[in-house]
Amino acid sequence: MEFAAAPQFADPGVDPVAPVGEASTRARVARSILENGPSTAVALAERLGLTPAAVRRHLEQLVAECAVVPAEQRAQGSRGRGRPAKTFALTQSGRDRFDQHYDDLAAEALRFLAETGGDQAVTEFARRRVAFIERDFRAVADASPELSRAEVLAQVLSKEGYAASVRDLPLVHLGASATGSGEQLCQQHCPVSHVAHEFPQLCEAETEAISKVLGTHVARLATIAHGDGVCTTCIPDPPPEAHGPSTPAHPTTDSPQVHHKDGASL
Repeated sequence: MEFAAAPQFADPGVDPVAPVGEASTRARVARSILENGPSTAVALAERLGLTPAAVRRHLEQLVAECAVVPAEQRAQGSRGRGRPAKTFALTQSGRDRFDQHYDDLAAEALRFLAETGGDQAVTEFARRRVAFIERDFRAVADASPELSRAEVLAQVLSKEGYAASVRDLPLVHLGASATGSGEQLCQQHCPVSHVAHEFPQLCEAETEAISKVLGTHVARLATIAHGDGVCTTCIPDPPPEAHGPSTPAHPTTDSPQVHHKDGASL
């Protein structure tokens, strides 16, 4: 049994009466949102080499098809006059347009595995499925020593169809008396999200594998399988005494928490 590695836009989800060029461009708009997360029309236009007006026209059609949903962008700092920019995010229906041919078959196979081998058999399968994380992490880290641990993971996961990226975190709480900086691993797509909703062992095995290669506890803050728009994982920076990605750190019993500057926890 295999899962679809790289998402492909399914033709049945495209307006059948739209010209081929229009449908293709609309698919590119949807894919850009999939790979980069919620985006404004201006950001999409810059990424795709289109005019904002053209992008808005495609977004209007995608909204009408319930493939994307608009939301007002959160203001950061002071804004000038005018309405706040809207961001557009994929709905579950929009995600369904991307090729996930093995969902039903995989769910049926895992149900059979659970019935005949029990939950432990599903867990062992989940661990085997994400073995690529441990297999590829060292090779990517050695080939690109300039990358942070989170950036290495993003490359490893993106190769398997997760559309992963990294952003800095302002402050990470590691325990009663330890704080530090960190990074957030963002996976804009999950090839097995539909199946993982029924079998959380798939997400748990992935988090376990990430913790193993980093040698430290990591906290999964959100998952697509549970209805979030993106899978996010908090990855604290290694302690000063650590030397490289392979040096294990002592896991803490407390899950890392992300703090904003105002002290609020995520």
